[in-house]
Amino acid sequence: MKQELDDGEKLRWIIKAGWHGLCPKCGKASMFRKWLKLNDQCPSCGLDYKFASPDDGPAFFSLCIIAFPLTFFVVWLQVAFEPPFWVHLIVSVPLMVVGCILPLQWIKGWLVASQYVNNAQEAGTERLWAQLHARGQEKADKRRNG
Repeated sequence: MKQELDDGEKLRWIIKAGWHGLCPKCGKASMFRKWLKLNDQCPSCGLDYKFASPDDGPAFFSLCIIAFPLTFFVVWLQVAFEPPFWVHLIVSVPLMVVGCILPLQWIKGWLVASQYVNNAQEAGTERLWAQLHARGQEKADKRRNG
C-alpha cells in the first residue's frame, strides 16, 4: 500500500492510521494492545511491529509541543495575577500532567505509522536490528520451551 501513495496521501494515511492507533498497513486493527504497548503483530493483516522503534519520541514531542507552551501559560498566570500556590496546584499541575500524558498514544501511533509508510530506520543499522530481533526471539523461545 505505501508504495502507491504520493506525498499528500502518505501524510493523510499517517495521520489517519497513527492518530487513530490503526495498523499502518491495513488500517483495520489497533496497533496497541495496551495504552502505549504495541501489539507484536497486526491481528488483521499480520504486520510485524518489530520495525517500530519510537523509543522516547512520544515523550520528546509531548514535552516540546505541549509542555513548553503550557509552561509559558503557567509563567504568564504567575506574573499577571500572582495567584496563591494552591491555584497552581489546582490549575497548572493538572493541566501540565494531562496535557503531556494524554496525547502520548496519538503521538506514538503517528511515529509508528510514519516509520512504516516511509520505511524509516537509522542508516546502516539493518544488520544490528536483525541481530537484536534474533536474540530477542531466542530468549522468547527459551522462555516458552523451558
